[in-house]
Amino acid sequence: MQPGTRDEEWREDCAPRRVLELFATKWTSMVLHTLHARHGGAARTGVLQRSLPGISKKMLTQTVREMEASGLVSRHVESVMPPMVEYRLTPLGRRFVEPVELLYAWGRDNADALDTLRPRSSSRRG
Repeated sequence: MQPGTRDEEWREDCAPRRVLELFATKWTSMVLHTLHARHGGAARTGVLQRSLPGISKKMLTQTVREMEASGLVSRHVESVMPPMVEYRLTPLGRRFVEPVELLYAWGRDNADALDTLRPRSSSRRG
């Protein structure tokens, strides 16, 4: 927003706040990126978990459920024993991949600047 913009442009449901709310956890963008970049838009649960080092099964389940509720991914269950679950990017999810990929590319291009940041107290980075 430009300096001097009206207060209503910063209301609680404004677009910038809704985008930040969607990506309030790191795993949402990482799941989008992983489904898109590593798996062509679809992956089974176990494959997805192995592709995301550091994510617990519980966190993955919670993240994909939230993403499904938001309309970013769809869940497909195949009736075999044991049941096979696959998550697929929806058309909406594919739209959200674009800004994620831009941000990740910026991170790769500016890794030196990221390396100079002091780690947050909650960071796992050494």
